[in-house]
Amino acid sequence: MPEKLKVLIVTERFYPEEFIVNDLAAEWAAGDFAVDVLTQVPSYPFGKVFSGYSNRLFSPESWKGINIFRFFTVTGYRDSLPLKLLNYLNFVITGTISALIKARGYDRIFVYHTGPLTLAIPAVIVGKVYGIPVTIWTQDIWPDMVYAYGFRKTWLLSRFLDVLVGFVYRNCCNILVSCDGFRKSLAPYTKNREVLHFPNWPTVTPEMSVGSNVKLPSKLNFTFAGNIGKFQNLDNIIRGFAMVSAHNPNVQLNIVGDGSELENLKGIVVKEEVRGVVFWGRKPQAEMPAYFSASDVMIVSLSNSPIFELTVPAKFQAYLAFSKPIFAVINGDVKAMVEKFGVGIWAAPQDIEAIRDGFLKFCVQGPDGMSGYSLKAKELLDTVYDRRKIIAGMTKVLGESSKE
Repeated sequence: MPEKLKVLIVTERFYPEEFIVNDLAAEWAAGDFAVDVLTQVPSYPFGKVFSGYSNRLFSPESWKGINIFRFFTVTGYRDSLPLKLLNYLNFVITGTISALIKARGYDRIFVYHTGPLTLAIPAVIVGKVYGIPVTIWTQDIWPDMVYAYGFRKTWLLSRFLDVLVGFVYRNCCNILVSCDGFRKSLAPYTKNREVLHFPNWPTVTPEMSVGSNVKLPSKLNFTFAGNIGKFQNLDNIIRGFAMVSAHNPNVQLNIVGDGSELENLKGIVVKEEVRGVVFWGRKPQAEMPAYFSASDVMIVSLSNSPIFELTVPAKFQAYLAFSKPIFAVINGDVKAMVEKFGVGIWAAPQDIEAIRDGFLKFCVQGPDGMSGYSLKAKELLDTVYDRRKIIAGMTKVLGESSKE
């Protein structure tokens, strides 16, 4: 029996933090590859070290047959930009030192890129030093995301980011993207090289239910689940919903999650006396199937920005897995799929009255209309987001990687 290829996954986030890379790594470790992971001490999303962990310089761990090599993380970054930037720098420096110590002898390096592209620097440096092919799976587009966070596009910053992004992608033998629209943004940095589209698949599915039971009232329940940040556009969602709930007591907006904008949104609900909004807080992934199952309509929303027109949030696939009608308050690729496959209703994210009208359209849908959306959701899931096919494709790409 041939020896398995040894793969080192470099990622900013890993189990017990809840990201799709956990599922991918476990699947590879159970089958095709011998997998190890290089990452930080877990702290996301609160910027605090998880219970049961200590923030040591280096610490080993194992999970599902995977050796995890952890290194120190900077805490307190959730509410502090300087600390967030310091944590990025820490990943580059400490991660590179760790990778130089650990990476010798691996056949492949795989980068799960979500958040700062700087996290790929340890991988590409070590790939060059040891001659190991590097594959990157990009979930966020740089430099676009930097400017979306509000950084001013100066000549100096633009030049620095162009050099950084070019350095990373030039030194990856395979470039994978989670959203097809990313290819155009990456074109200046990848030249004539092929960029392959491998979308996220649902990581929350009905089969994951552990018997938890969520009781929602006998109303039409709209639910948003996930990170509550500045880009999720939930202030507009709440204000659009308010115009409906003021005259219809049989609707409820459930917001499940946590993030930097949570307190601000709670303040809007109180100050503007919005009826029917319930904040459930952050819940573990194992409990999410119960919330999805108990809901009638799921909301996916992002701000009106060109970069988000290229983005398909991971929650979109999870909503499809539960065959739920989708209220898409987002432009671009998600809008196109919602309209093409008929899985729900779309509204412009910047138009509060259009958002109101979207809620109202769901309110007048009969059982046949809602079930029609559900059937279309299953069709889209099976057509585009089949987990088995996506992982098989990524496995083939990684297995055939060779250093250019």
